[in-house]
Amino acid sequence: MYNNSERRKFDPAKFNSSKSASKSANSPDWPFRLNFYDKSPWYEVSLEDFERYALDRLRVLAEIESSFARNRSWEELKSVTTRQSKDHLPLNSSSASTVDTQAERRNDHLGHFVLRLAFCRSEDLRRRFVKAETALFRVRYESDDTKERELFLQSRDFKWTEVNSAEKLQYAKELNGLGIQQPEEKVPTTERLYKVRWTQVPDLVNKRRVLLKDGWAYVPSKEQLSIVLRAFEANLENALDLTARSIMRMDGDTRLTELLNHMSRGFVAGVASEYSGPITGDEIRADMVDDLAKRHFPLCMRNLHECLMRDRHLKHFGRLQYGLFLKVLGLSIDEAIAFWRKSFSNLTDDKFNKEYKYNIRHSFGLEGKRANYPAKSCQQILLTDKPGPSDCHGCPYRHFAPDNLQTSLLATYSSQGLTSTDLAEVMRTVKEGHYHVACTRVFEITHASAGVKKGDGIGEGESVTHPNQYAAKSIEIEKAQQGDAMVE
Repeated sequence: MYNNSERRKFDPAKFNSSKSASKSANSPDWPFRLNFYDKSPWYEVSLEDFERYALDRLRVLAEIESSFARNRSWEELKSVTTRQSKDHLPLNSSSASTVDTQAERRNDHLGHFVLRLAFCRSEDLRRRFVKAETALFRVRYESDDTKERELFLQSRDFKWTEVNSAEKLQYAKELNGLGIQQPEEKVPTTERLYKVRWTQVPDLVNKRRVLLKDGWAYVPSKEQLSIVLRAFEANLENALDLTARSIMRMDGDTRLTELLNHMSRGFVAGVASEYSGPITGDEIRADMVDDLAKRHFPLCMRNLHECLMRDRHLKHFGRLQYGLFLKVLGLSIDEAIAFWRKSFSNLTDDKFNKEYKYNIRHSFGLEGKRANYPAKSCQQILLTDKPGPSDCHGCPYRHFAPDNLQTSLLATYSSQGLTSTDLAEVMRTVKEGHYHVACTRVFEITHASAGVKKGDGIGEGESVTHPNQYAAKSIEIEKAQQGDAMVE
């Protein structure tokens, strides 16, 4: 990354004044799709918008980070990010006539600055935020309208100088080594070259893709993006440092600090999106649960089910996590009562009705304040209600000891194609703290026979972010296979 002196080269306050002064009073607030986010929000926003647009952006950034953890190629990452952006963070070019591009850019602008507040709080969060944001900027840069992108580049001072014909001829032999050839002797190449200080493009220097002369790097136009990305990184790093020093002023506003802490914890967990509800379309009966668990449940729910079958009991947080999961999967209130009564076979009817039946009905919104509680997401399971030594709830990828996790994975999924050779990759992602990536990889391995390939995730490259998402997709894949078999 840049040192402090290099970051100051890209201080937005030091941009060429003649370029910034050209903006007229009637110019749009966001003239370009690309944005370095120099100017903080100057407009009033509701708390609802404050949260909504930050979470929309967080979903996209979380999937980018997941792509890095899964070692996706740039083209794969670009494809996944484009799909996620279309769903959660649309941003059209100025030529789009059927959408309000200014509203899109305002939402994008707001979401970025809210997440700055959330992720400026530690060096690790800042590093991950800069990496994900830079990748998002690059995706947008490469897909931007050519003319609009050129206007954006002209609007900023990137501290480069376009190389003139005399210098091109002077260094023609050296440039030829970079694959930049003159059309004929004493005729300079028509390809654009940019001269910058070598410290602005250390990655290109390291890869020997530039010509170095007296501390200057001669950068071919095809490598221009590297200059822009380094400038974006330096600009954002500097801004995050300033935000971190100013964040203490907000500590008294509990409305915001609680929300920002929630967002930053979600990013640490690598999870952002939420599961909206069941997609199987079928009601689950009590007598189906055991078979479904063995074929379709993620490890967290499979572990809860095995504990319940073994001990004929689950502690409170285990019942809550598993019960809500089954409810959202399609278990009705009557079937839920039947399932839990059968599972707690060592209890009398009177004890079950007095101590457990009420809580089951409560989780369905039929008792108490009558709230229809959703199932817990991966983020909630990872970050709340940490299990104790004798508990069965939580996320096995995070809460199991490494040896126990490997044993459990093989015991649970070896019949579905998981082998000991697969464990190294899964355990590597666990060690790096990408628990949802490990779960996603297990899903891919155990559904490989159905045509799921590495990188597919639970569909279109998306990572697992909810246990119900995992189970519902697994059931959907099985139904599709059965349908194909009937056609044949």
